[in-house]
Amino acid sequence: MTQATLPAEAAPHAGAGASEPGLSRRHAEFGVALILFALAALVVWDNQRIGAGWGDSGPQAGYFPLRVGAAVGLCAIAVFVQALRSRSGEMFATWLQLKRVAQVLVPLTVYVALIAPLGIYVASTLFIAAFMVFAGRYPWWKAAALAAFTNALMFFIFEVQFKVPLPKGPLEAWFGY
Repeated sequence: MTQATLPAEAAPHAGAGASEPGLSRRHAEFGVALILFALAALVVWDNQRIGAGWGDSGPQAGYFPLRVGAAVGLCAIAVFVQALRSRSGEMFATWLQLKRVAQVLVPLTVYVALIAPLGIYVASTLFIAAFMVFAGRYPWWKAAALAAFTNALMFFIFEVQFKVPLPKGPLEAWFGY
């Protein structure tokens, strides 16, 4: 299929002109620069805390990471200045496109956060089932059955057959793992 025959929502850049609202490239660059600068500042601060100088036996633990953080911070400043100088109204993404990204990114973030308290198998079961129900519109019982079967199979393969320890939670502890 060519892009001309795709529906407007399916085409990658269909309707991404000036008439459709969204996030400009300039504003996306501001956001990326601010996030990178905040992360760089955190790296510099934390490595300064643990020691980033030169000790009696050579570089301290934070010596190289601090310098990498400083370099990332300088790059973030460069991106910010470049975005300030840019007057382009080029569209980065429409709000509909960003909504679709968020529909995957938000549940994925919740999934990653649930791995530590619930274990990877229970979190994966919930993630697969939720995606099947909400994104795939499958009936809840099919989603629950397939998610449970898939993760029981993964448990058997990784924990029993390959003896690869993955993060476990209370359910696995209840079963003696």
